[in-house]
Amino acid sequence: MTAYDSDVFRGAYDALLAKWPAEREALTVRTPYGETRVNACGPRDAPPLLLLPSGGGSTSVSWYAQIADLARAHRVHAVDLIGAPGLSTPAPGRRPRTLDDLTGWLDALLDGLGADRADVGGHSYGGWIALSYALRAPARVRRLFLLDPTRCFAGYRADYLLHALPMLLRPTPGRVRAFLEWETGGAAARDPAWLRLQEAGAGFPATKPVTGPRPAPAALRAFRTPVLLLAAGNSRAHDPSRVATGAAALLPCVTTGVLPGVSHHALPHGAPGELAERLAGFLSD
Repeated sequence: MTAYDSDVFRGAYDALLAKWPAEREALTVRTPYGETRVNACGPRDAPPLLLLPSGGGSTSVSWYAQIADLARAHRVHAVDLIGAPGLSTPAPGRRPRTLDDLTGWLDALLDGLGADRADVGGHSYGGWIALSYALRAPARVRRLFLLDPTRCFAGYRADYLLHALPMLLRPTPGRVRAFLEWETGGAAARDPAWLRLQEAGAGFPATKPVTGPRPAPAALRAFRTPVLLLAAGNSRAHDPSRVATGAAALLPCVTTGVLPGVSHHALPHGAPGELAERLAGFLSD
């Protein structure tokens, strides 16, 4: 496979979705920015939990190792980002381009799901989106968890960007695999269904992701929503201790921790037992 193949991608997507509980439900939520694919699970009358993936090749189905535990006490809504690999479809000429657009998209998404307020969680770039949204719409976020979030409390390591560059310049399945095997220390190959989906997303006709600066320190200091931040102990994306200490210094209502033995891209399916326990304890408070 040398070019993007939608059938191969959909097959890999469905294979990972098959790891979810059988009572899952596929939803399409219309927003001003396009149709958003949401994979839902858990009791319909339970508190809502919105999950945002890391972007790049990751999608909503990448939460498969945590979904059964999270869905015991929540109605979980895992999202495919608009314009990124997945089954969401941008509206012609209306993809999100700014933070205001992302805020409007998530407002419309929660409205479409019938959720005035929700717990929200995000991994990597999804963590940046989740934190940025919570700072702009705090009344809609009950609790917030961030898994090794990027560009929130520390910058990228230079060697991470250098290793990612070939994949970013010309994404191919081989380059995606090589990068993920480097970042995860070989752990990516132990999860072939997940790795197959990452490879299948190479060359996906993605739109330019919304980027921006780190959240302003003054806004973080004024933020009173409870936050759980878990850094990946083996992350090569950034210094995990800097991420954790930076969050602890700025957020007044944060609990931080470092998950040992797991890399940035091995989350959220890596460290399933410890991660599930930490998330369940935080979300049940």
